[in-house]
Amino acid sequence: MSRIGKKPIEIPKGVEVKLNGNHIEVKGPKGKLEMDIHPDMMVKIEGNKIFVERPSDKKFHKALHGTTRQLINNMIEGVTKGFVKELEIVGTGYRAKMEGSKLVINVGFSHPVEFTPPPGIQFEVEGQNIIRVKGIDKYLVGDIAATIRRVRPPEPYKGKGIRYRGEIVRRKAGKAGVKAGGK
Repeated sequence: MSRIGKKPIEIPKGVEVKLNGNHIEVKGPKGKLEMDIHPDMMVKIEGNKIFVERPSDKKFHKALHGTTRQLINNMIEGVTKGFVKELEIVGTGYRAKMEGSKLVINVGFSHPVEFTPPPGIQFEVEGQNIIRVKGIDKYLVGDIAATIRRVRPPEPYKGKGIRYRGEIVRRKAGKAGVKAGGK
């Protein structure tokens, strides 16, 4: 049995969960999320708990069991607390700023790079080098953060670029200098 899949999901106060066939809808203080569940998975709501069950012990169903449970749990966590990804900009002259709701990043290109937040996502800039991506959908928050990081990923020689806060960039040694008296 999947250790994650068999754990029941607690529904906190202030969160409303509706199950319609294989469509689940979660409403909470921060917003509303909905998702279609795989038809093989059986989801039951009993009191203030949600249970996810699988029809068989096939490898596919085992994998789907834990995944389905965690996706529903992430929806509940998103509408109650929300999700945040922090990015850090490292490099001389590299900076970020907000222009209205748009995020504008200068990272050594001939032009600034602009990001308009999709619905449900907010950007925050702390100082000039910390970017926060906030939202209720865990997948969307991670996807937008990865898209921003992809503009200028950290390079291994000086470590310049955009990285996740706390990410460790493996550094490489540069070129060895020419030896004295040699060609």
